[in-house]
Amino acid sequence: MEMMVKKYLQKYKKVREEMDKWDQLQSRLLVQFRNASAIIERLQVLEDNKYYCGSLRSINGLKETLYGKQRISLETILRSMDETMGEFHSIVVSLNKIVRDSKELVKGGSVKLSNNLRQTQIGITPSIAYCLEGLEVLHEMHHSDYLLKLSAISVIPSLMLKKASCAGDLAGLRQLLVDQPNIPKGEVQQIFDIIFADQIE
Repeated sequence: MEMMVKKYLQKYKKVREEMDKWDQLQSRLLVQFRNASAIIERLQVLEDNKYYCGSLRSINGLKETLYGKQRISLETILRSMDETMGEFHSIVVSLNKIVRDSKELVKGGSVKLSNNLRQTQIGITPSIAYCLEGLEVLHEMHHSDYLLKLSAISVIPSLMLKKASCAGDLAGLRQLLVDQPNIPKGEVQQIFDIIFADQIE
């Protein structure tokens, strides 16, 4: 059983690596979202004729040119955001595989473990049941947060079509992305603290 717990600890180390990648992607996504938001707000200004007054009104095609260039920039950012979301999805898939493999350790190992053995805790070493449950919780957190990010990002094109200012909507979506409500940091830290309790000095 001790060997199996060690195998689970290795899986948690892999999960931690994936979560480090997640944090890097989170920072990238926030920068992309901020840039996209700035362009969307700018597009609403560029589309309004009242901002083309005086000598600006006499420049042929100015409005179309400025608007067109900003749209191209926005489309480039949206493609980058799609790529970032693809990388988030890859992490979710990886976490799901870790959970599946972890379940196989219990079901398909050379030593079949009873429910009692799975619940058994030796010293401060976590039980196998806790190891598996923690992996499932971490996967579910990140999967839920991925779906939330996907929903938030998918709203962006519709905001471009709004006639009224969408600054408030964009600020709300950005805060949602910043908060990552489906990944409570305290709960995540508690799981890792228990899993690696014997390694904490």
